[in-house]
Amino acid sequence: MSADSDKAAKKTDKRPTATGRRAAVTIYDVARHAGVSPSTVSRALGKPGRMSARMERRIQDAAAELGYRVNPMARALPTGRTHTLGLIVTDFTNPVYFDLVRGAERAAGVAGCTMVLAESQESGEAESNAVERVRPLVDGLVLAAPRLDDEALTAIAQDTSLVLINRVVPDIASVVVDVRDGLTAALDHLRAHGHGSIGYLSGPARSWINARRWEVLLEEAPRRGMHVVEIQTSEPTLAGGRDALRRVRAAGVSALVAYNDLIAIGLLREAQATGLNVPGDLSIVGFDDIFGAELTTPGLSTIRVPLGALGEAAIHVLIGRVNPEEHEPAKTEFVRRQSTGPAAAR
Repeated sequence: MSADSDKAAKKTDKRPTATGRRAAVTIYDVARHAGVSPSTVSRALGKPGRMSARMERRIQDAAAELGYRVNPMARALPTGRTHTLGLIVTDFTNPVYFDLVRGAERAAGVAGCTMVLAESQESGEAESNAVERVRPLVDGLVLAAPRLDDEALTAIAQDTSLVLINRVVPDIASVVVDVRDGLTAALDHLRAHGHGSIGYLSGPARSWINARRWEVLLEEAPRRGMHVVEIQTSEPTLAGGRDALRRVRAAGVSALVAYNDLIAIGLLREAQATGLNVPGDLSIVGFDDIFGAELTTPGLSTIRVPLGALGEAAIHVLIGRVNPEEHEPAKTEFVRRQSTGPAAAR
């Protein structure tokens, strides 16, 4: 056989398939092109450093020339690892998750992992279904503000590497935000402006972080001589904030702290639509400092959460780069804008 015919025999057939797409390049194609066995290709590409550098380079060059890409699912068969991580959030449409997802994706990328996203739509049942769909595909899961009960989460953690964001369950790794600094600074700001009676527009009943925020307000407001009342909302959205205005007015408070910025913005818009002045008649404080919080009129005072850092930390804990017991809770800070001001004379 001539040199030219030998080269031709080693070339991969790149003709389009019946679907019009080129056939995927396999390790067998790379092996023929490099003149080695498929097992040698597998070792060189999947477990580098186990053969001579010259041979490794030869195989890598062959793979690059043919356009071969490692299939993570195929690689998972012998190793049991997919190098894929799952992140499940409560609501894709909530801007609070933009930076959190970006932080998690950034940390996963640095670790050489792919991120899979799913949502629970604020439902424990939907969250359970999402977990069952995702966990066979991934090496570990991060659940952001999960709505499942402790027993269900403990069951998941028995056979899945699991990290929780803003939820504490015994014996499950978690990363949480410390809400006290931000809330106490907001209370000090409101007290300094003459507000003696404030309301807390609460979030979902099954939210751990919602309960934690209310607990801190119950502790810290009376210490400042302030009366605080919890006001229920229908949902943690703009609509939930709009719907809450009647209850806010009935409560007779002069200032509000909302579970999140979406509720706060919904309340602000509804208050203005009914003729109330913000902050002249009602001061409003949000929570999270999402994109757009400063774009309202007036700009929304809020409690900033380092959401990107929270997402990164969860991934670092999941892949073992950070010991969960050594993780320091992320700090919050009060951001003063124009939606808060002096209490109106009553």
